[in-house]
Amino acid sequence: MSEIRLQVKNITKHFGINRALNNVSFNINKGEVHALIGENGSGKSTLTNMLTGIYPMESGHFILDGEEIHPKNQVDANNHGVSIIVQELGTLSGLTVAENIFLGHEERFIKYGIRNTKAMNDEANALLKQYGFTHIKASTLVDDYKFEDRKLIEIVKATYFHPKIVVIDETTTALSQEGREELYKHMNRIRDEGNTVIFISHDLPEILDKSDTITILRDGEYIDTVKSKDVTEDDLKKLMVGREVTGAYYRTDYDEKVSDEVVLSVKNVTVPHRIHNVSFDLHKGEILGFGGLSESGMHEIGKAIFGASYDREGDVVLADGTHIKDIPTAIAHSIAYTSKDRDNESVVLNQSIQDNIALPSLDKLNLPKTPFLNWAKIKAFAKAFAKEMSVKMVNTDQFVSELSGGNKQKVVLARWIGKGSDIVVLDSPTRGIDIKVKQDIYQLMDKMRKEGKSIIMISEELMELIGMCDRIIIMKDGAIKGELPRSKELNENSLISMMV
Repeated sequence: MSEIRLQVKNITKHFGINRALNNVSFNINKGEVHALIGENGSGKSTLTNMLTGIYPMESGHFILDGEEIHPKNQVDANNHGVSIIVQELGTLSGLTVAENIFLGHEERFIKYGIRNTKAMNDEANALLKQYGFTHIKASTLVDDYKFEDRKLIEIVKATYFHPKIVVIDETTTALSQEGREELYKHMNRIRDEGNTVIFISHDLPEILDKSDTITILRDGEYIDTVKSKDVTEDDLKKLMVGREVTGAYYRTDYDEKVSDEVVLSVKNVTVPHRIHNVSFDLHKGEILGFGGLSESGMHEIGKAIFGASYDREGDVVLADGTHIKDIPTAIAHSIAYTSKDRDNESVVLNQSIQDNIALPSLDKLNLPKTPFLNWAKIKAFAKAFAKEMSVKMVNTDQFVSELSGGNKQKVVLARWIGKGSDIVVLDSPTRGIDIKVKQDIYQLMDKMRKEGKSIIMISEELMELIGMCDRIIIMKDGAIKGELPRSKELNENSLISMMV
């Protein structure tokens, strides 16, 4: 019989009048990967954020190895043997890699009030070498590393001290396949040492393959705990949603001709050390996909089009001859962009849902013939588009920081739908999003293309590229490697053979 590591007992949590968790109870065992799944807003991250000291406890109990714990913050949680790798960035800008790894535990390197920075860097470098992350240097500012490398640093930070429980919250969606394999290796190591992984992911095949046990939450309520070997993907979908997930998922058309009308031309675009001499056209009513490995340069394409790459060379030109050189010009000419790094580049966390949705449309939300904003109009505007995207919220005055990852993404999309953008660049639009919201986003994309809007979708999820795009451009080493048209015969191997 398995030995219980953590008892979750009667946990309840509210944000204002919004109930995030209601009297949730279940057990987690030693020596297992225990998955926690549910739709966006089901309470998964809220629960683990309370366990790891990010959110304060409200009511209920966490009992770890027979002892009740009340973590006051993440350092306190670490001291109890609990750590977390968060969904968005969990490293602090302005600090070195070593300072991030040992954040809250610097006293180990302090003697007589003086910190031994060399000893800290040496130990951090030894850990990075042990983990196989030798391209990351302890003394370098964390800001000098890209998003994925910063997630690798978080893996070291969260696991080097052999905690009893490691929470992995939607981390795999930020990693390349190579990075994912590295994470899986450490998950297995933690389990083999007799410790526990709480694994949160919306990738159900990944959940079934990598976990031993699965607990399902729905709308803040405990639904069930099952063994991974005893259930199918369809079983999990039904438990998550409360019914069968029906209706179209990906597009079903294969014979529709894309318009010959070019709405955007990218000509010889180069961003030093990122992409080199990239050229392509985007057509009216087209979904154009970009795929590749993490280092391929595909994520830089979106920034370059939107004018967010300040050292960009080459031209991004609209059909009317307008050159897009900066973000204000892009927005003024009906171009929208959603970043892979949602919390830092797509939303303003400490502002309301209303402010986030209305932000790019303020020029049309003022009082007639005055420069003053019409706040009643702004409120109605935000409420209408939040409702259209089915954002789970208390009201539009709620801070975006209080929303789940999927609901944050809905706010981002509501913003650009409200703006009425004709060209929409989506970088990893379904990262960290549940099966039902993914379906909603795919159906929205299909509706937009039928309305004549043009979409560029950048994704590391090969099946969504195959399922949604009219064309797929494959990037490798910062350059275009090839192009594949929409086809029933197209499969993941077709794309992978071009990427590697």
